Formats: sequence, C-alpha cells, structure tokens
Amino acid sequence: MDVSGVLIAGLILAALAVFTVVRAVRIVPQARARNVERLGRYRRTLRPGLNLVIPYIDRVYPVIDLREQVVSFRPQPVITEDNLVVEIDTVLYFQVTDPRAAAYEIADFLQGVEQLTVTTLRNVVGSMDLEKTLTSRDTINSQLRGVLDDATGKWGLRVNRVEIKAIDPPQSIKDAMEKQMRAERDKRAAILGAEGQRQSQILTAEGDKQAAVLRAEGNRTAEILKAEGQSRAIDEVFQAVHRNDPDPQLLAYQYLQTLPQLAQGAGSTFWVIPGEVTAALQGVSRAFNEVLPQSPATRQTSAEDRAATEAAEDAARAAEAAAEALADAAEADPDVRPLAADGQSAGVSGQGEKGSESAP
Repeated sequence: MDVSGVLIAGLILAALAVFTVVRAVRIVPQARARNVERLGRYRRTLRPGLNLVIPYIDRVYPVIDLREQVVSFRPQPVITEDNLVVEIDTVLYFQVTDPRAAAYEIADFLQGVEQLTVTTLRNVVGSMDLEKTLTSRDTINSQLRGVLDDATGKWGLRVNRVEIKAIDPPQSIKDAMEKQMRAERDKRAAILGAEGQRQSQILTAEGDKQAAVLRAEGNRTAEILKAEGQSRAIDEVFQAVHRNDPDPQLLAYQYLQTLPQLAQGAGSTFWVIPGEVTAALQGVSRAFNEVLPQSPATRQTSAEDRAATEAAEDAARAAEAAAEALADAAEADPDVRPLAADGQSAGVSGQGEKGSESAP
C-alpha cells in the first residue's frame, strides 16, 4: 500500500515536471510575435525561434501576425456633396510593426482601422460631387492612406495602401447615367453621319467643279482651234484673192451672190438695189464670155486651169440669168427704177409695202 502511494506520487511529480518544462519553452514561428506579461505587467516580446519563460509566473499572449494583411470592409453608405448616397467598398493593406503597441494601445486594432476608414472616407467623399467621386479614385486612395497612416502609427500599424474596390450609386442614378451614355453615343453617331455626308457632298462638289473646269477648258480649246481654222481660211482666201488680182466685175458678182441671203430675213420687206448692179452684171457677163488672162498662180497646174475655166463659165451663166431677172422685174413693176446719174437708186418694195422708197 505504501509502495503504491509512493509510486503514484512519483508519477505525479514526473508529470508535473514535464508540464513545467513544456510551459517554460515557447517556439514562435517566423514573422510572428508574442507578448509576455510577468505578474500582470508587460515583460517582453518573444521573437521567432526558441524562447524560455518562467512557468506559472510569465503569461504568454496569443500570436500576433507581423506579415502584411489585407482586410476588405463591407460597403459603407457615403453622402456626396450633391446629396447623393453611394455605397463604397474599400480594401485596406496594413502591417503590424510594433506588437506591444498593437496589443496595449488599442483593444481591437482591426475594428479601429475599419471605423477610422469609414469616417475618413465620408470626410473625403463628402467634399466631392458624384461625377468627381467616380473619376477621382486615385485622389481618394492617397488621401485615405495619408490619414490612416498618421492615425494608426501609435497603434503599431503601418498602412501600406488603401483601394476603392467599388462605388455603387443609387439605381435611379445608374438609369440616368445609362440614358446619358446612350444619348452621347447617339450624338456621336449623328455627328459621324453628318461628317460623312458633308465629306461626300464636298467630294461631289469638287468632282463637279473639276468636270466643269475640264469642260470649259475643252470648249475654250475647241473655240481657239475653230478660230484659228477660220483665221487660216480667211488668210488663205485673202492671199488667194490678192494673188489672182480681182477686178470690179468679180466684186459685183460677189455682191450679187449676197443679195439672196439678204432677202431671206424674216423682216426683209424692203431692200435697196444700186443702179450700178445692172451695168456691173453686164460687165461680168462680158468678162466671163471673154477668155480670161491667166495669172501666175493659175499657170501652176492644168487641173487648176480647168477648174478656174469651169467656175468662170458657171459665174457667167449666173450673171446672165440675174441680169435677165432684173430686166424682167423692171418691165413688170414700174416701181423698180434704175439708178440715176446723180447717184439716186431705185427701191423695190416687198409685199405689204405701198409706193417706193429711195435710198442713197
């Protein structure tokens, strides 16, 4: 009985010794830290590795993570400067730099960081309207980080970055923004359509302009060529006339050929026939009945001689016929009078004219 009691007591002492040794040795993982209190007062902070403490006297607190931590806070309602309520979701990146301050300067540093983020966010966004809030995320992030880093420094924390994850305006504002975006797209489409139509009209006008210019240049070139042709023809005729040395009988014959063209006019009811025409025609008749002397120009080829002879015969016959026609007209109409010696000419009246009229 005594041996059993001694054995049990020995086992109890051995277990107590083992338990005491276990409590005296503390192993801290890398990037972790643990605070130690001795008799209720902060003693030291255990660093990564093997650490020894006094059992039953030193109290070791839970592990504090020294790595950078990412905390996503739930969306918070924030009122903008233009009195619109938006839901803002934030993400905070921070790191514990002083385990002692994180444990003793604030009861719950995560809750403190969250509340400080909400209040700072409301102050920053409250000075902006909705449009500026949606387009100024970098500004909001930098302001939040500056305020949080200054405030959490005494808590043993370092805020590395603050990000705005989402900004959700009310549904009515979303609908209005969607309508505005749709109107902007329709406006851009209408502007692009108008620009295309304007460019098309400009190109069409440019094409019409170039076509008109080309047509005008073509017409000008044609008129110039036509005028040059007429000029050359007149020059050739003029040179031919001078080479052949025309006489007054030829000029009278040309005048006789022009009379029918004068009578073809719509208002030609009265015209003047000089008294010399009859004598000129008789002279023309006699001139063509005689053998015409050959000029140097007409002696060049026999073909030209034959053509000139035939033309002279035709002109003689035409002159005789015209003289006979004027003689018959003088006999049939007493109003037709030959030109007097003092220069007066006889007038021939057309239909609808009464009497005769003299012309100088």
